[in-house]
Amino acid sequence: MKIKYSLVIPLKNEEGNIEKLIEEIEAVMPALNEPFEVICIDDGSTDSTLQILKNLVLSKKFLKVLVFSNNFGQSSAFDAGFKAAQGQIVITLDGDRQNDPKDIPKLIEAINSGFDLVLGVRQKRKDTFSKRWISKIANKVRSFVCKDGVSDTGCSLKAYRKEALNKIKLFHGMHRFLPALFLMEGLKIKEIKVSHRERASGKTKYHFFNRSLNTVYDMLAVRWMLKRTLVYKIEKELP
Repeated sequence: MKIKYSLVIPLKNEEGNIEKLIEEIEAVMPALNEPFEVICIDDGSTDSTLQILKNLVLSKKFLKVLVFSNNFGQSSAFDAGFKAAQGQIVITLDGDRQNDPKDIPKLIEAINSGFDLVLGVRQKRKDTFSKRWISKIANKVRSFVCKDGVSDTGCSLKAYRKEALNKIKLFHGMHRFLPALFLMEGLKIKEIKVSHRERASGKTKYHFFNRSLNTVYDMLAVRWMLKRTLVYKIEKELP
């Protein structure tokens, strides 16, 4: 059985969310009538997240779990999930249930219309004012520096064509700049509106400015790569 869709979910201390999230995914994916898998990456959880995953994997044949030895960060979790994914289309979402799995069919419809990366843009965000303000400024700065034209790269709800994703090499922090890296490879991206929910349980772990100095370095590195990207066209080949 060839996998069509791979869902990749990084997790760190989401004991109050993961079971319900898997239930929501299970209510959405079978209706697409294609084989799918869910890959959860436990990024060094210190609560009962891993034990819950161990219990779930016994009864959910579509579920796979990657367990990190320590907390390595979201970029590493995404990279591990991407490499493990067998599906033709890879879908990412956060483990905090703020992304709604009901939006997944919209992403799939968009990517099937000829795009390599489809990004969710959160509508009516259910975050604090300070978090929304910081995110807005961060998105504007990143979009200006990296020239990606993307309004909400912080939304983890995204769909990727696997063959396009295989062209991208991730580094620490680079998951925030995937749209720019896709454009650098001449790939096509699209934004679509998605819903956003309040965090049901636990506390947020990943922020754009978690490591503000590193984020600036990452952004400048992407800018450098954009400037140094090889662009040429072969007109003829002889004989």
